[in-house]
Amino acid sequence: MTDHATPNLPSRDFDATARFYAALGFTESWRDPDWMILRRGGLQLEFFLLAELDPATSSFACCLRLDDLDGFYAACRAAGIPEASTGWPRLHPPRLEDWGGTVGYLVDPDCTLLRLVQNSG
Repeated sequence: MTDHATPNLPSRDFDATARFYAALGFTESWRDPDWMILRRGGLQLEFFLLAELDPATSSFACCLRLDDLDGFYAACRAAGIPEASTGWPRLHPPRLEDWGGTVGYLVDPDCTLLRLVQNSG
């Protein structure tokens, strides 16, 4: 197995989180009362239950490094996630950053920031 890391993210409600990410192509591969794992191709997101999370004060974040950023972003738009500068969930369109990479942003219903980074090469 290749070394890898999986983000551990908060969820106020596993059912709501699973529905949100299912619209983006993720499927549930594990759940117990305190932990849930969602997968989409080579992506894996792990969620812990944090019912008392206040999304307005959340500082959770991770990067999704994607071979097809445009395709994933299109799936987010097709799921009805709006491009907006405030509120959640929301999207920020991919753009070329000063360091040379292309990055978009997804903020989920628990206000976790997912940086959508196009893999290079």
